[in-house]
Amino acid sequence: MTFLIDIGWVNLAYVAASILFISGLKGLTHPRTAVRGNLMSAVGMLLAVVVTLLANGLDYQWILLGAVIGGAIGAVAAARVQMTQMPEMVALFNGFGGGASVLVAGAAFLITADPNAQTTIATGLSGLIGAVTFTGSLIAFLKLAEIMPGRAIGFPGMKIFNAVVGLGALACVGWLTVDPSATVAYWIIVAAAGVLGVTLTIPIGGADMPVVISLLNSYSGLAATATGFVLMNNVLIIAGSLVGASGIILTKIMCKAMNRSLTSVLFGTFGPSADGPSADVVYGGRVKSTSPEEVAMLLENAQRVLVVPGYGMAVAQAQHTVRDMANLLEARGVLVEYGIHPVAGRMPGHMNVLLAEADVPYESLREMDDINPEMEQVDVCMVIGANDVVNPVARTDPQSPIAGMPIIDVDKARTVVVVKRSLSPGFAGIPNPLFAADNTLMMFGDGKKALQELNSALKDV
Repeated sequence: MTFLIDIGWVNLAYVAASILFISGLKGLTHPRTAVRGNLMSAVGMLLAVVVTLLANGLDYQWILLGAVIGGAIGAVAAARVQMTQMPEMVALFNGFGGGASVLVAGAAFLITADPNAQTTIATGLSGLIGAVTFTGSLIAFLKLAEIMPGRAIGFPGMKIFNAVVGLGALACVGWLTVDPSATVAYWIIVAAAGVLGVTLTIPIGGADMPVVISLLNSYSGLAATATGFVLMNNVLIIAGSLVGASGIILTKIMCKAMNRSLTSVLFGTFGPSADGPSADVVYGGRVKSTSPEEVAMLLENAQRVLVVPGYGMAVAQAQHTVRDMANLLEARGVLVEYGIHPVAGRMPGHMNVLLAEADVPYESLREMDDINPEMEQVDVCMVIGANDVVNPVARTDPQSPIAGMPIIDVDKARTVVVVKRSLSPGFAGIPNPLFAADNTLMMFGDGKKALQELNSALKDV
């Protein structure tokens, strides 16, 4: 069963798909239009895929079988994944995109009778970038899923090793360009790039994973673009370019939010790592615990409350309980806002998505740079599951792993209530002096359960 459609209709469909991609990205810039933007991009991709298949007069039996199997796996994975596992899924999908580029570009190159310089260079770059994306994303997935240690891992001479492997892979791209019949050069490129993806990602700790995910997303787009040049497929070039460009822009935004340079991300050299004071020294008898009843009385007398969510809120799935607490306070005339750090959680926008799921008004969300100047006017700051993004060490210790990282200055609020299971450190692996500050109270417990008890206490006040 084969079909074939005219190239004019194909190009027209590609233009329509490209418009849908761009419009979809525009829609993703605001929560109110994000769902529509996502659907528009999905429709654009469906149109591009269908038209590409119809344009080439293929036998669709194996294609349909692969689409059904892949679609079923994707649907089940999307339906079953928890919000806290979404970053791992994004990392895994980035890797699959890179792996697909490696296989498609390689297969297309092998069946090309007389490849020109454009085809050979594009094939080599697709293999290089795609393989780095594939293995790098797998390492990111393993770290995020805590299957392998989230701390930085390395060995002596790693930077030199990476440089040698990277230059060797680029040399093989040149070899493939000069001698297109040397197909072994392509597989050497893929193998070297696969090793490079591992060695570039393992020295990056868990605290920096949101930046890594964003960067790998960009890599997957660049790999797709290179594959588009191999196949001479305009819509793949456009889609890959959009992903690559948007990923790099987001990476730069994330780097700024974490006080990292793009160069340090690219070469896996993140921040200072000198040993700091131990948890016993930082906390040493100064931590003050509290109860839901005491916090309820504190909130009863507050006029302005700021909620600062973190990954712990996502783990506890406490966003709806947080919204219930806000409803109780707002009914009493209390101003409730939400301070959002750009890298809170494990991926960009993680907290925004969780709060939107709980129908928190977008107008109540305050960005870090917007709320920090007003922090001294906040009566009670409720920190729910956040750690590194509120750690004042970032301002005070130049040798800390988070040195210079912009944080939400919650310690400047009149009273801080931290809802957390324990005093365990965040992704950076360092203690947080906020927990022992004079104006801080610790309400220990599972985020959702603790807030439910707080809501019950608020109703009784």
